[in-house]
Amino acid sequence: MATAADAELILRLYELRREEALRSARRFMVFDFQPKTLEELRAVSRDVQSPHNPAWRQTMSYWEMAASLVLRGALDADLFLDSNGEGILLYAKFHHFHAETEKESGNPFMGQTAALIEKYPVAKARYESLLKRFVPAQTPA
Repeated sequence: MATAADAELILRLYELRREEALRSARRFMVFDFQPKTLEELRAVSRDVQSPHNPAWRQTMSYWEMAASLVLRGALDADLFLDSNGEGILLYAKFHHFHAETEKESGNPFMGQTAALIEKYPVAKARYESLLKRFVPAQTPA
């Protein structure tokens, strides 16, 4: 059950999301960045000279931090999942790159978010629903 401390923490996370740099980074990641290939993903995620690399790092680290707070028991999962689906959306959006990026790095792609999805049925259901939005377009035969 959520506590007053959980409510304060969720409001603090919301305040951080409203900060202009993070808001701009999130807007880029959710709406503007539509990589079709692993190379396009790497051009943003790995190239520190890319003007979009800070948006990648800021957005992904924010959602990984938030998921970690839930997984470590610092924030009530139900309260978090009631109003925070963007990290799961990003995990679904980039699902077709997970295996290759994990193989290359030896680390799970968005590991905290992946663990959150596995641990909480409501998160898993949201992920499975979001996956339908990010099915790569089929090329005509």
